[in-house]
Amino acid sequence: MTAPPRPSLLGPSLPPFYCPLERDRVHPEAKQVEARAVEWLDSFGLYPDPVERAWGLATHSADFSSRIIPEGDPEALLLFTEWNYWANAVDDWQDSGSPEVGTGAVVEHGVRLLRTVEDPGAAVLPEGPMTRALLDLVHRTHALLTPYELHRFTEGTRDWLLGAAWRAARAESGGMPGLNDFVAMGPLANGTRFSMTWSAVARGERLPADLLCSPAVMALTDAAGFVVSADNDLFSYDKDDHLEPREINLVNVLAHRERCSPEEAVPLAVALRDRVMGLFLRLRERIEERADDRLDAHVRALCHYVAGSIAWQTRAPRYASPRNRNALPRAEARFEIRYSDAPTADGTEPPAGLPALVSWWRPLDG
Repeated sequence: MTAPPRPSLLGPSLPPFYCPLERDRVHPEAKQVEARAVEWLDSFGLYPDPVERAWGLATHSADFSSRIIPEGDPEALLLFTEWNYWANAVDDWQDSGSPEVGTGAVVEHGVRLLRTVEDPGAAVLPEGPMTRALLDLVHRTHALLTPYELHRFTEGTRDWLLGAAWRAARAESGGMPGLNDFVAMGPLANGTRFSMTWSAVARGERLPADLLCSPAVMALTDAAGFVVSADNDLFSYDKDDHLEPREINLVNVLAHRERCSPEEAVPLAVALRDRVMGLFLRLRERIEERADDRLDAHVRALCHYVAGSIAWQTRAPRYASPRNRNALPRAEARFEIRYSDAPTADGTEPPAGLPALVSWWRPLDG
């Protein structure tokens, strides 16, 4: 990070990232999509003042969207980008540490949000800019997506909201979860299926449901989601390191378990992350041996999701110049990261003592 006002608890630099996937892809209309998305945000007055607007735009949600979906329909990409700006505003509210944002508030809002996604006429959210923007998103989503795509999107939204509610409940209890609980439920808040639905829509993917929900493809998707979640826990750590009790993320869970500092827990987090990345690569190879063109495209999309998320977070001022250290985001801020050629841990068996991950390895046995 460039000249941080105070040092990171993770140490002077982030660890190298093992990611032997195609990198630096971005949608050719990324800049146009960003401009249109910002115009949409401003038309609804989503941010109450210039400071909040600056921090909202610092999420670089358009860059995230355009890197994990580097090809396909720009109109679908635009709608996904607007969803991401909106969802990041909700995420910031959930992570604000404000006394009124407890588990009850997060669950209440999440249920009403999900009901609105399913039925925009339900009228269960309060009037205001966030609700008006949401209703616009939901109406356009219903118009664009097929019934099955809409079902996938709703399930992805449910993952995100359930994960956020679980994290809020754990934070409110004041206790850090165990590692097995965390790897089973923590990554839900990442919204992997939320994002991958839009990737499929933009690319015109029409995978049969039985194939999309097959054990091997489900495991590949879960592994990708875990890697992206673990990477986010590293990039976003400084943003939330002022919270008490400590933010529930992979580093803090491991630090609590091992009774060590966050910096000492980083190699443990990277080792687990790399172990799952190794699984992702082996599953990808196994699936591609028998895949047709449609399934090949789906697997490539998951690879873009993993690699694109790293590239986005490297450049996003939301993480590289976090709000608890800066009055305003610094446009030039970025992480200087390195990529590694080999994993720090490359065991071929599921990690010991983590039954929540065992099912991800089973498709390799067939």
